[in-house]
Amino acid sequence: MNCFIMEMDNTFVIIYIILSAGALLLLSLTAVYFYKAARRAKTEKQRLEQLCGELTKKIEKTELPSIEAKLNPHLFKNILNSIQSHAYQTYYAMDKLANVLDYILYESNGSFVTPQEEIEFALNLIEINKIKVSPLFALNVKNKTDESDPLYRAKVMAPLISVDLIENAFKHADLQSGDAFIAVSFEFRQGVFSLTVANKISSRTALHKEKSGIGSATLEQRLQILYNGHYRLDREVENNTYTAHLTIDLNGKATEVSAAR
Repeated sequence: MNCFIMEMDNTFVIIYIILSAGALLLLSLTAVYFYKAARRAKTEKQRLEQLCGELTKKIEKTELPSIEAKLNPHLFKNILNSIQSHAYQTYYAMDKLANVLDYILYESNGSFVTPQEEIEFALNLIEINKIKVSPLFALNVKNKTDESDPLYRAKVMAPLISVDLIENAFKHADLQSGDAFIAVSFEFRQGVFSLTVANKISSRTALHKEKSGIGSATLEQRLQILYNGHYRLDREVENNTYTAHLTIDLNGKATEVSAAR
């Protein structure tokens, strides 16, 4: 009888061991399955993130030329309207317009221009817009550039990036009151481009045009695409004066352009 009981005990022990081993094996297989599933999910996530990044770049590359294509006709229209309304300054304006057209047709076709080229273009644009205002109008232009800066003549600047701020100043400035003014300041030092434009705001509401160009939203869009994390654009209104200040750190773009070569 005792032998039978001992044999039964041994049988239960064996069965217990077998069941424990089976449970351990099942647990191990389950862990391996979930580990492999997690690895596959991580790999798939990385693949999708890479694909998403590639698609984003393609969209941006497609979007940017579209934006710039809209910019040039709008700029031409504004310039020609200015010249047409002030025939007595046509020769001078046409000379400046020739410089602007050369820049648009030949220089700005590339992805980037030099800060020197962009600043010279902006100064010509201001000269053309001067024919809209009286010779006595307070138009103050300052250009503080370090021409010895290595990036001053490097192709790291987005073409036509100055247009929106300058055009808006002449469009919305109060050109009639005695204290009216427009002030434009360029600065380029240590690879950082700065443009500040300020003007006295007109009390008259600007004429709304259904097709009036691409505007500030497009400027923000271009800056975000080209200089994400390396620019700052501030706009403020104080004492009836509108001020826009754009700063772009071109050092990062120079590194990116060099790496792409």
